[in-house]
Amino acid sequence: MKMKKFPLGLVQVYTGNGKGKTTAALGIAIRAAGHRLKVLMIQFLKGGIAYGELESAKKLAPYLKIVPMGRECFVNKKDPDPIDVRWARRGWELAKHSVQSRKYPIVILDEIHVAVAYGLVPLKELMALMKGKPADVELILTGRYAHPEVIRRADLVTEMKEIKHYYRKGIESRVGIER
Repeated sequence: MKMKKFPLGLVQVYTGNGKGKTTAALGIAIRAAGHRLKVLMIQFLKGGIAYGELESAKKLAPYLKIVPMGRECFVNKKDPDPIDVRWARRGWELAKHSVQSRKYPIVILDEIHVAVAYGLVPLKELMALMKGKPADVELILTGRYAHPEVIRRADLVTEMKEIKHYYRKGIESRVGIER
């Protein structure tokens, strides 16, 4: 069956210190897959953990593809390991190619704001991708620390604000909820 054409692609940003940024993007991905739109999610700074969305994506293939681009450990913000820099650059090259190729009407760059804030992806390059993306590609950007320039350029910005979180009580991430 032929993939549906996406009429108008905008730029969406999900940011803030609250829970739900990746989950919001995945909700859009599931909705799009239901309409036979192909979605690519590139997960910056994530890898080595069996996140539930990776298994779900296999079941939604070929409409949803998720590519983790990172290691299991946290990235040192002040002094990123060269391995983390390489992972981020590989993810960024894939992101640029995927947006310009138009193979995926929806491209999600999960945790891209963190990658920019940590200096792994230059802000200037992200701004160029946002400005130069094809008109029929939706670009969804997630992660804490969205840069003010990105916020100004985006068509939709949602800030997740933490009011209360069970992590503060010592409850760790749970399978099926946070991973």
